[in-house]
Amino acid sequence: MGALSLTPHLATWGIAALAMLGVILRPFSWPEAIWAVLGAGALVALGLLAPGTALEGVLKGTDVYLFLVGMMLLSEIARKEGLFDWLASHAVRAAKGSATRLFLLIYVVGTVVTVFLSNDACAVVLTPAVFAATKAAGVKQPLPYLFICAFIANAASFVLPISNPANLVVFAEHMPPLGRWLATFTLPSVLAIVTTYAVLRLTQNAQLKAETVAKDVETPALSFGGKVAGAGIVATGAALIAASAAGIELGLPTFIAGFATTVAVILINRGGAVEVARDVSWSVLPLVAGLFVLVEALEKTGVLQMLADLLKRTADGDPALAAWAGGAIVAFGSNLVNNLPAGLLAGAAVQAAHVPEKVAGAILIGVDLGPNLSVTGSLATILWLTAIRREGQDVSALAFLKLGFLVMPPALILALGALLLV
Repeated sequence: MGALSLTPHLATWGIAALAMLGVILRPFSWPEAIWAVLGAGALVALGLLAPGTALEGVLKGTDVYLFLVGMMLLSEIARKEGLFDWLASHAVRAAKGSATRLFLLIYVVGTVVTVFLSNDACAVVLTPAVFAATKAAGVKQPLPYLFICAFIANAASFVLPISNPANLVVFAEHMPPLGRWLATFTLPSVLAIVTTYAVLRLTQNAQLKAETVAKDVETPALSFGGKVAGAGIVATGAALIAASAAGIELGLPTFIAGFATTVAVILINRGGAVEVARDVSWSVLPLVAGLFVLVEALEKTGVLQMLADLLKRTADGDPALAAWAGGAIVAFGSNLVNNLPAGLLAGAAVQAAHVPEKVAGAILIGVDLGPNLSVTGSLATILWLTAIRREGQDVSALAFLKLGFLVMPPALILALGALLLV
């Protein structure tokens, strides 16, 4: 009987694993969303997950959907209004013909965008701007610069609570006050950001040395619509900080800001709604919904309770070991199931186990920084991949993994070590 009762659980785990493998490898070059939705659909069709429970899983992602739609609208309207081209020309001028200076400038901007607008915003908003900058500079190989958008989106995502929506999931109602957050995570964040930069710079050095960067580029005039789009992005950052301070979920404020900015620009231009709607990467939404359903199915198999029990036993016996092991396991595990579902599971386990704040902090670092290992580790990296494909670029899962193996582990070790020393 015991073996028979395990069979549905094994089937659920197997389908979830195959779905995530499909998301990672993209067989037949099908989009990631198809594999996540197929996995979720198979669980329901085979009776392993009740339709009502699957719907509950989909609805749990409502705040994430709102956040993504708001950010994608902002990015698309800014791109169409030439804001990214305008910013790119200024960045290229500031680089003064130096490929390495341009690399550093983009990295600093990426850090700022991630810290104040979130890691997903960095992937959605900054990537097209970086591509525009490399195009304006006459760069032949833009990938070294584009890699920055993917890696800094995760490396800088625990500077502030709003830097990654997963932060709010892990701590939930036990979110530390901002002062204590900064005292806990500033040093680990600085080490993660600096280490990520150092490894990226070393690995991309040969290509950067071979690059020529234009010194003088024409600065296009910024339209009134472009100025409104820029103001909308700044206003969104302010809204996110205010919402975080007030304990309000980030999705609705982001959606309102993105939608209002888009409508304002469309009214100024007296048209363009169809073009904006057509070019937004809507496929990200069913991908996220599918991931939420897969997590819901895994929770029903008792995985959450097992994780919470294991975490509590380890934390009670040796908190430092629990922090190191928890952070490392979640970091690598995020790359198997994506850090969005991993964060949901880890956050629920942290709350259920009532672990010390240092252990919770280590797990948060694992959720945020771990995804720098693989191209499907975080939603931000998947959004980045979607953005670069639109520009005619692509990176295979293996190529990203090879780079991620060099970038992520040293940053993770230093960040976890600093957390335990603080």
